[in-house]
Amino acid sequence: MNKKGISPVIATVIIVAVAIAIAIAVAFWMTGIVTIFTGQVEQLQVVSATPTGTAGNYTIKIIVKNTGTTSVTVDGVFITPQNLVNASSTNLTCDAGTISSNDGLNGIDTNSACTIAPGNSTTITIDNLGGSPGQSVEIKLHTAAGKEYPKLLVLP
Repeated sequence: MNKKGISPVIATVIIVAVAIAIAIAVAFWMTGIVTIFTGQVEQLQVVSATPTGTAGNYTIKIIVKNTGTTSVTVDGVFITPQNLVNASSTNLTCDAGTISSNDGLNGIDTNSACTIAPGNSTTITIDNLGGSPGQSVEIKLHTAAGKEYPKLLVLP
C-alpha cells in the first residue's frame, strides 16, 4: 500500500503536452508533403549585387536565379533608405523583360514583365541611385506571389 506514482493531474498534463508536440510535428510534415506534391515552389536566389559608380550616381547590378519549380515575376524593388531613389532619374531595368515604369522602385509595379523561368538567371539593374561611399543599402526584390528577397550591400 505504500506504492507511490504520479498523480492523475500530472499524467494528464504530460499526455496533453505529448499530443500537442506530435500535432505540431505532423503539421510541419504535411506542409512539406503538400509543397512536394503540388510542385509549385517559388524560390529566387540573389547570386550577386554589385554597386559601381561614384557618390550620388551609383549603378547596382543584381544577378538573380530562379531555383524554384515555377516562374517568378519580380514586380517591385524596395530600396532602403528610400531617399537614395530620385523619381525623375533613377532607372530600373531587367534583362528578362521590362519593368514598365519606375513605379516598381520602392513600391509594387503591377505592369511588371520581369519574369524569370525556372532554372534561368537575369540581371536587374538600378541606374542613377544616390548615396555616399560606405553607405549601407538594403534592396528587396518583391515578387507577384508576395515574397521578398533581400540583399544588403555597401556602396563603394
